[in-house]
Amino acid sequence: MTAHADIPRSRLSRRAFVVGSAAAVGGFSLGFHVPLGAARAQAAPAAAPEVNAWVVIRPDETVVIRIARSEMGQGTLTGLAQLVAEELGCDWSKVTTEYPSPGANLARNRVWGSYSTGGSRGIRDSHQYVREGGAAARTMLIAAAAQAWGVPPGECRAEKSVISHAPSGRTTTYGKVADAAARMPPPSAVVLKEPKDWTIIGKPLARLDTADKLNGRQVYGADLSFPGMLNAAVKACPVFGGRLVAYDAAKVRSMPGVRHVVRVDDTAVAVVADTWWQAKTALDALPITWDEGPNRALSSADIAALLKAGLDAPEAFVGNRQGDAKAALAGAARVVTADYAVPYQNHATMEPMNATALVTAERCEVWVPTQNGESSLAVAAEASGLPVQRCEIHKLHLGGGFGRRGNFQDYARQSVLIAKQMPGVPVKLLWSREEDMLHGAYHPITQARMTGGLDAQGNLVALHMRISGQSILAAVRPEGMQGGMDPVVFQGLTATNPEGHLGYAVPNLLVDHAMRNPPVPPGFWRGVNLNQNAIYVECFMDELAHAAGVDPLAFRRRLMADRPKHRAVLEAVAARIGWDTKPAEGVHRGLAHIMGFGSYVAAAAEVSVAADGTLTIHRIVAATDPGHVVNPAQVERQVEGSFVYGLSACLYGECTVKDGRMEQENFDTYEVMRMGAMPAVETIILPSGGFWGGVGEPTIAVAAPAVLNAIFAATGKRIRDLPLKHHSLA
Repeated sequence: MTAHADIPRSRLSRRAFVVGSAAAVGGFSLGFHVPLGAARAQAAPAAAPEVNAWVVIRPDETVVIRIARSEMGQGTLTGLAQLVAEELGCDWSKVTTEYPSPGANLARNRVWGSYSTGGSRGIRDSHQYVREGGAAARTMLIAAAAQAWGVPPGECRAEKSVISHAPSGRTTTYGKVADAAARMPPPSAVVLKEPKDWTIIGKPLARLDTADKLNGRQVYGADLSFPGMLNAAVKACPVFGGRLVAYDAAKVRSMPGVRHVVRVDDTAVAVVADTWWQAKTALDALPITWDEGPNRALSSADIAALLKAGLDAPEAFVGNRQGDAKAALAGAARVVTADYAVPYQNHATMEPMNATALVTAERCEVWVPTQNGESSLAVAAEASGLPVQRCEIHKLHLGGGFGRRGNFQDYARQSVLIAKQMPGVPVKLLWSREEDMLHGAYHPITQARMTGGLDAQGNLVALHMRISGQSILAAVRPEGMQGGMDPVVFQGLTATNPEGHLGYAVPNLLVDHAMRNPPVPPGFWRGVNLNQNAIYVECFMDELAHAAGVDPLAFRRRLMADRPKHRAVLEAVAARIGWDTKPAEGVHRGLAHIMGFGSYVAAAAEVSVAADGTLTIHRIVAATDPGHVVNPAQVERQVEGSFVYGLSACLYGECTVKDGRMEQENFDTYEVMRMGAMPAVETIILPSGGFWGGVGEPTIAVAAPAVLNAIFAATGKRIRDLPLKHHSLA
């Protein structure tokens, strides 16, 4: 998920959490274990001592690489293993992985670093120290072999899990010296390989988790099964801000399989039964009284009016200012203005929220698909009332995250609160799809007013971008605010931020934000604010180009003279799509580019629109420059997957509010892209080196504006509010 997904959603302070955990002695077991494939994802005792925290080498030469970040389909597990394996110099065919537990991490002074997996940061925030971990292990293995041979370590080399001493012709393997290496002192410093010497990093290696997903051995949270386990279904007040008043447990206690009916907290009630379907059936029959609170009449129209007023507000937080935009607009030869809007979006992960908890008076363990194991651990400690050193989290692969399972640990918290009421019994909580859709942390709703000033020659001399809408940080991480301003609102729009700065040099520029926070909880949704910012800027750039009578690519180039990396990705997609050549009859093209999550990205789309208004997206070419590329095959898959996400939002995605609650409760009303509608995707990877950018999120942002600009080229219609399903293209 997101750049800020590492903040525990808990009243337990970070200092108390970390300091209190320092006395922990590591993980523990309460007498049962995760079955089959999921057991391999835990930091179980290795058959041989660890060489260091990152590497365990077994006598059979298996190389176990410990990965702290979460795997949710994005390939981080394989990419991080490649980084460690490169510096370790091991045989890649012998590599497997496991998750070290968050409790063990804290007990060992956070040796594995951050457990947060979001903001496209899994690799770019940890590449340095995981590579150092691999290099340190290699140094210790070589030192152990050299000591056994009585030769200087500098005369030895390691490659593909074999250590050799050329002067004597002796060789040995990692597995044979691993035990001795574990007793060697770790090096005080290591020298990492230069990119030109990489043999594992940068290669399109097969993912390590694919086989288990195909053969069914991969166990997700929804699959867990323990002896004596009970199943829970939960229902919270569907109205935002509402609370639980009462429920009549007697009405359902005699239903098949029902064991318990419990209050979870002030907002929710749960039924616990032998099977989940029994629990859900009873929960649906349970008479519940809600206090719907002050938002019971809230509607999408109310929210839209609130945001529209923000477009004209006299005061706003300034995210980027160059020159005097208002004065330059007043003196421009021509002024162009357009208002845009994007709706709420749901994360809609294929695996609904779930967690399995076992709580006793002494211990709390939770098995959970989480984007941040340390946040889950903090929540488990708070909900159980136990010291953090008596709690443990067992991370599982996620059936989708997209930011929902990072900052927001409500499902993990609920599982502990339920299990706490039946001590010693493992309880698996699984949200229904409806519960999942009604209680999300939604992509924030925003509107934008774009005002551009052109001189007599059609040059852009001034741009004012007013954003009106929600702040994620205000709701989720208020300590991240800067003087009341949310800096995350300005993703891709800043002056020099290496996370994402504007790709255009506009002499007079003002980008500001009128904060308007409706009572619908916002959250970090894959791509976060970069998504709508790219739509606003890139669609308006097309409008300005049209007003100036200039080709959209040429218009952008005028403003990118000092933006070579921005320009490189834009020109790459233009060349590949054949921008300067005539497309097939009835086919039209559109462009977009942006910088976000530390990477430069662009897209070019080809579409056609039939006489009846039917849209066909034939092809999208994407380019990305993330600096360094760990696995190019996985980058291509991430780009393709990001377009599924971005185009789903563009074409169909919308959450609307009526009577204080979301109207969309399942995939029949919250549509996602089908395979038949998916265009061909071509990915151009342009790693320029020198920095580490993200991959999973940036290209989401350019999908919609490239298509919207192509639609204008085909129809002459500007679509300024999404989703497209509400517009006729005929």
